[in-house]
Amino acid sequence: MTATDDENDGQATERVVIRDRRKIDPKAEPKAPTAKGKAAVGAHRAAEPEDEAPVTADIEDEKPEEPKPALGAELEALRTELEERTHDLQRVTAEYANYRKRVDRDRGAAAEQTTGAVLTSLLPVLDDIDRAREHGDLVGPFASVAESLTAVTGKLGLVAFGEKGDPFDPNRHEAVAHQTSADVTEPTCVEVMRRGYNLGERLLRPALVAVADPE
Repeated sequence: MTATDDENDGQATERVVIRDRRKIDPKAEPKAPTAKGKAAVGAHRAAEPEDEAPVTADIEDEKPEEPKPALGAELEALRTELEERTHDLQRVTAEYANYRKRVDRDRGAAAEQTTGAVLTSLLPVLDDIDRAREHGDLVGPFASVAESLTAVTGKLGLVAFGEKGDPFDPNRHEAVAHQTSADVTEPTCVEVMRRGYNLGERLLRPALVAVADPE
């Protein structure tokens, strides 16, 4: 042993040195770790982070999914219902168009009947005007009234027919006298006793005529 001086208090202290002179046999087997040592090693390994395993994923080409049978049936049902509703709408539209045409036709017919009734009541007045015209009595203020009345009835659609020389038409003329003549080649109106009138295509009154047949 060696002695040294202590710098703090100046006293001498002794230093103990231990030397192990035992020899280690290289052929000796290592001792098995004890339970305490195993626990320490396990704790040390648990503390160490483990390497994460690489994550791999197979990338496949995306393919469109086929419609499921239930979805296809639902689409077919919706398509069928849409077609039925379309047919219903077309039928209702056609029925409404026909209804409008029928209403317009009935309204026009009713208006024409009303107008025809009013004009029919005025026909005797028009006959008097025609006779006054033939005798030369249609003069003065009476002539102006007659012309105004004729103009108004014409605007309402009243059309007079029946003149000498017209071919006889049994649908429009009423024959009150018959005679033969070498001057005609077909039945012809040779005299008009009363003119006939049409309202549009409707016959209000036939004309009274005398008819000459060819010899």
